[in-house]
Amino acid sequence: LRWRLGQRAGVSTTSVHAYIVGEHGDTEFPLWSKATIGTVPILEWESEGHPRMTTDELDAIAVDVRDAAYKVIQGKGATNYAIGLSSARIVEAILGDEHAVMPVSTVLHDFHGIDGVALSVPSVVSASGAKPIRETPFSASELGLLRRSADALRQVADSLR
Repeated sequence: LRWRLGQRAGVSTTSVHAYIVGEHGDTEFPLWSKATIGTVPILEWESEGHPRMTTDELDAIAVDVRDAAYKVIQGKGATNYAIGLSSARIVEAILGDEHAVMPVSTVLHDFHGIDGVALSVPSVVSASGAKPIRETPFSASELGLLRRSADALRQVADSLR
């Protein structure tokens, strides 16, 4: 996501601050209401040769990012390298007691009214584990998407019982 947005905006990936939240799959979604390039909200960013992005364009980028795994699986059979890189980064944050903010899955307890489901949300990752950032604001539509993602996981879990 950050790579695609940086490419589109004409800036370094490290200057893009955006998170994918929810379950890792078809109901994941970007937290657009908090996405920025530097300090500029994503929908307000523009620079020479890089006009403002539209919500339709951001939605298309989100779909491409979500569906990228399917393309990788179709081409090589698995997404193991991306999972390995992500896991290594999380372990690095734990071993280094970094208190790094990153989207990771933990079982949520009264996180915006969601209980007992592991969803990826912005969390502080350190030697003491991952602690969801309860103060993370969601727009009304994003909160609906987060609840939809939780419901999807609950349905899968219920089907296995």
